[in-house]
Amino acid sequence: MADDIKPHGGGAEPDYRFTLANERTFLAWLRTALGLLAGGVAVHQLVTSAAGAVLAGLCVALAAVLAATAYPRWRRVQVAMRAGEPLPPSRMILVLTGGLLTLIVAAAVLLVVS
Repeated sequence: MADDIKPHGGGAEPDYRFTLANERTFLAWLRTALGLLAGGVAVHQLVTSAAGAVLAGLCVALAAVLAATAYPRWRRVQVAMRAGEPLPPSRMILVLTGGLLTLIVAAAVLLVVS
């Protein structure tokens, strides 16, 4: 049934509050990606060692993953709401948690080494 439903058409019109909440979640993923990108650029500019470049690269890579998956996630949730189906699970929460843990460990190592 969800195959013929589009994010803005088909199925039942969801409560506008849920649609707006889905949009806010999408924008939060993008803000997080933008923050990681800014952090990566800052680390690259301020830490001139190879470890700094690795840390900056991890920040930028995680930002790219988040930005690339934000819209497909928004779309899947919007279609599920219109189809009256359960919301799809989000693997990005696990990816973001693991990525941030990796960044924290890398930053801690960088602080200890320098």
